[in-house]
Amino acid sequence: MAHFYLNELIESAAVGDRVSIDGPEARHAVTVSRLAVGETVSIGNGRGLVATGPIVTAEHTELAIEVAEIRDVPRGAPAIVLAQALAKGDRDELAVQVSTELGVDAVIPWTAARSISRWEGSKIAKGHDRWSAITREASKQSIRAWLPDVLDLVSTNQLAKLAAHTHLLVLEPTAEQALTAVELDDRDVVLVVGPEGGIAPHELDALVAAGASLVRLGDGVLRTSTAGPAAIAVLSAKLTRW
Repeated sequence: MAHFYLNELIESAAVGDRVSIDGPEARHAVTVSRLAVGETVSIGNGRGLVATGPIVTAEHTELAIEVAEIRDVPRGAPAIVLAQALAKGDRDELAVQVSTELGVDAVIPWTAARSISRWEGSKIAKGHDRWSAITREASKQSIRAWLPDVLDLVSTNQLAKLAAHTHLLVLEPTAEQALTAVELDDRDVVLVVGPEGGIAPHELDALVAAGASLVRLGDGVLRTSTAGPAAIAVLSAKLTRW
């Protein structure tokens, strides 16, 4: 497996430059992954830049490479955004992790009416930080040049406003229209996934009234941790990302 690390402080790099990681990442690379001088790894900045080259320093405090190759990967357009309802246990976190691996461009935490889990007070910042850590680790695992944005927690009313300038697609098992039949243009796509108990009727009404479309994935009912990633796979094919 290729080794890929992130250093968001890198602004630019060129062939022959020295690029490094430090702190816990360097320590993990040297002590756990046992990387050594001469091995080839890649270091990205999470904003499209990926530098690859042989390791020239492998210490607990720093792992550095001499850049032999540079890739500048454009961000996907239109963007695919996951609006994931907060869910009990780790189901929302699993959705965020797998969606990141599949190429989602941003995630939005959503407090739905039937969300058992709630981010309130100090939990808002803690939850945001947790999702950010998940997207970062999943990006490294999947060797992604772009880190997904973790946006602010939204209410249903705030989520509905996104329909004014995006394709707001609400995953609903009873919908008549299949996701595969949706016609897309150059607007960003926001996938809305409800919590374990589904999206409340009054929320569906509010989202549709704002301009959202209800869509379904097949004839079954997927878990909240599965629906978003499945829809992202479908959209990735429709948008010829895959």
